[in-house]
Amino acid sequence: MPKKAPRRTAERILEATLALFNRFGEPNVSTTLISAELGISPGNLYYHYPAKDELINSLFERYERSLNELLGAAEGVRHVEDAWFFLHSLFERIWEYRFLYRDLNDLLSKNRLLETRFQGLLAAKTRAIRQLLGGLGRSGAVQIDSRELDPTADGMVALLTFWLSFEYVRDPRHALEPDHAQAALLRGAQHVLHQLAPYLEPAQRQHLMALSSAYQR
Repeated sequence: MPKKAPRRTAERILEATLALFNRFGEPNVSTTLISAELGISPGNLYYHYPAKDELINSLFERYERSLNELLGAAEGVRHVEDAWFFLHSLFERIWEYRFLYRDLNDLLSKNRLLETRFQGLLAAKTRAIRQLLGGLGRSGAVQIDSRELDPTADGMVALLTFWLSFEYVRDPRHALEPDHAQAALLRGAQHVLHQLAPYLEPAQRQHLMALSSAYQR
């Protein structure tokens, strides 16, 4: 079998940076630490990424592409189970780049490009959730007054965006550790979807309760 080509240094740098940012938080990770983790010289790191913001922006671009691919699936949501798996998948993508949400205010205050791009991503999330609500409405799974549609969508997006911060405040020592990922993601998906409980038709509401019970075991 032919040998696999070695990963490019730039890609290795991004992977190591993401792992360190997720573990320790972006403000606590220096380029010196990243270089040491990879066993390369600081000059090699600077050759590929001359500033720390370039590392952050490159990681955000990867996250943005990944999330946008998933957001397109919102149009296909018709039932509670579809919505459950869509939201859980969203939380999985968010978890993969959780440093962005852990340090969001700090990152946006220091990085104008990231601020603008994150606003665009927030708008894309909101459009996707509105599409999700529209699909559920057309299938008869929910009955929601048009005047309540936008506030409900905004509330769901707010939970999506700040759920990991909530988890972190509840348990700062453990919440963002990999061993706690599945529980945190399931709780997040459950709480976002429960925003629809008052509007679900009875059979769909029962199905939501059954899903919640099954995943809490």
